[in-house]
Amino acid sequence: MTRTAKKKHESGLREQIDNYVASASAATFNYKQVAAAIGERNSTHHRAIALYLAELAFDGVLLEVSPGRFKPVQRNVVATGTFVRRSNGKNSVVTDDDGEPIFIAERNSMHALNGDRVVVTVAAKVRGREPEAKVTEIIERKPQTFIGTLRVDKHGCRLVTDSKYLATDIMIPRKRLRGGKNGDKAVVRITDWPEDSQIPYGEIEDVLGATGDNTTEMHAILAEYGLPYKYPAAVERAADKIDAGITPEVVAEREDLRGVAVTFTIDPRDAKDFDDALSVRRIADGRYEVGVHIADVTHYVKPDSIIDKEARERATSVYLVDRVVPMLPEHLSNGICSLRPDEDKLAFSVIFEMDDNARVLNSRIRRTVIRSVRRFTYEEAQDVIETGTGDLADEILLLDRLAKILRKDRYANGSVEFDRAEVRFDIDEKGHPVGVYFKESKDANKLIEEFMLLANKTVATVIGRPEGKRKPKAFVYRVHDTPDPDRLSDFAKLARTFGYKVKTEGAAAEINKSINRMLADVHGKGEENFLSTLAIRSMAKAIYTTTNIGHYGLGFDYYTHFTSPIRRYPDMMVHRLLARYLAGGRSTAQERLEEECKHSSDMEQLAANAERSSIKYKQVEYMQDHLGQVYAGVISGVTEWGLYVELDDNKCEGLVPVRDLADDFYDFDEKNYTLVGRRNGMKYRLGDAVRVKVARCDLAKKQLDFVLVDETGEPVGASLRKHHAPSTGKAKKGGHTKQKRRR
Repeated sequence: MTRTAKKKHESGLREQIDNYVASASAATFNYKQVAAAIGERNSTHHRAIALYLAELAFDGVLLEVSPGRFKPVQRNVVATGTFVRRSNGKNSVVTDDDGEPIFIAERNSMHALNGDRVVVTVAAKVRGREPEAKVTEIIERKPQTFIGTLRVDKHGCRLVTDSKYLATDIMIPRKRLRGGKNGDKAVVRITDWPEDSQIPYGEIEDVLGATGDNTTEMHAILAEYGLPYKYPAAVERAADKIDAGITPEVVAEREDLRGVAVTFTIDPRDAKDFDDALSVRRIADGRYEVGVHIADVTHYVKPDSIIDKEARERATSVYLVDRVVPMLPEHLSNGICSLRPDEDKLAFSVIFEMDDNARVLNSRIRRTVIRSVRRFTYEEAQDVIETGTGDLADEILLLDRLAKILRKDRYANGSVEFDRAEVRFDIDEKGHPVGVYFKESKDANKLIEEFMLLANKTVATVIGRPEGKRKPKAFVYRVHDTPDPDRLSDFAKLARTFGYKVKTEGAAAEINKSINRMLADVHGKGEENFLSTLAIRSMAKAIYTTTNIGHYGLGFDYYTHFTSPIRRYPDMMVHRLLARYLAGGRSTAQERLEEECKHSSDMEQLAANAERSSIKYKQVEYMQDHLGQVYAGVISGVTEWGLYVELDDNKCEGLVPVRDLADDFYDFDEKNYTLVGRRNGMKYRLGDAVRVKVARCDLAKKQLDFVLVDETGEPVGASLRKHHAPSTGKAKKGGHTKQKRRR
């Protein structure tokens, strides 16, 4: 048989096998059964049949149920899952079975929205194509709204959305505008999306105000993440009725620490909710009593009250660039509960007996009455530490010395040191950013941090590791899992390219010490920010749960959140559980506690996303005033669509689109976070120092675009671009311009 005839026969053989598989009546089959069914008796061809069946199994068309025995993959599988909608049209469903996303074309989506629970029919994997699914039923709609800008004219009304989850505008009937005007930002709910329509219909739930107004934009960010931006009047009224109520009867039930030790607070200069205070007194030579006093919020906020329900739903205060959206009404957060100076306050306290080496000799947890004698800002306390003089200098210097010992011991025991500068803005009276500065953690910040960590650790240990052989009662822990081995390995490889060694195997404490050494070595260098960012990304996220696995990042076996009940609901949960258990109460229901933990973790993540979004918005707004200016920066991210560059001066981050790298064609080396020029071999990698010009600022998308420039300020490749520019606006017949090829 000639080579041509052989290929033709093999092609025909494969077609016969495909037909057999498509109509197979047998539950399972082997190559002999297939050969018999298609009338193939040649033993040489039997081997080809066996190899092709194995190939079909590898491609997912067949399932090999036992060696050499196959069955067709079920043609249509019905599954439930969560719909994922994307504005780029790449919709998918994440099935409950395996968690793998499966593509869903818009025509097969039934107009399901992001997060909806759906029933889908999943077609079997077809050779050469990824599996595809079709929504057959929407079983649960996820409540959601969309934020955007109203376009109102004589032809109609629509919302141009800012959402990454919706590719289309939303039509708004005029009778459902609720006073919205052209150019207003609004919150809209979809009310109908006819099957034969590409555009949904909706109604306005709230008009936020004129686009571009600072408060409007901040409220839009909160609404985008489903976070509240105003307080229900009924909750405010309920809070206003609460009195401090520090009566003799209340004091008699508590340990009265007023006048026993010097008590004070250290907080940010713009803070109004002081939820923690410190006290210290000498009790003997080389022995001290240090108190960590936390606002006793749960004395005033009763379980399942209207205030408690609102706080539980919010779960956290949200800190945007220019404002705080509090978890509790201000009458409580900034008033009654706040540990303001020269006022008697109710607290939940952890009181330590410590020696000169910061060893905890004894501790007790009590509900107390305290009175702060002084409110310090971090700057004021830092000045005392640096100069050794000022109000309460002896007390602050003693606590600073003890905190530094605690910190040193913590790192020696495997705690990871992530100490990054935070971007802050100077804001004018209209909310416009006029300057950028960096908030760095200094000794005063670290003093407070160490004693808060010690209190949280102590509370978790008392409940999680009871004396004797008693079983621990249900509790709220703040846990941090071990790093994903693959992520840690990838991070170590990248760090190694810059000359830093990070351990990936061995005891957790040793791995963390190696990360700390790397972070110390990289401090002040161009690659510091992205390497520290990648180190954080290699770690798991800390969450709230009733199942204690310890806190990997801190190196603690037991840890919780007890010290910020004014701004975190889990801390309120911990206060209530602590009071219950210290009084001898029975363990609470773990299942409900776990649900509240998950909700709090989810809300914490949403709040963090909103904070980052507000920072990004202000960065773009700030850079609008600096269009065309040239800055030095470092490459902070590399993707197939371009380079992210972080500016040295202000930490603003923008994108250099790959389409603007006109000097060559660039391929993305994902493994090494590098763009590589095909012709000239030029490489752009993470951490490289570059110069960029601010090219575009898109506030609606919160996006900055930069252009790489040389030392003269000219775009990189500009001369090349001019040299190769065609003399007319058209490409020559049969060819393409470089720009067209790149796109």
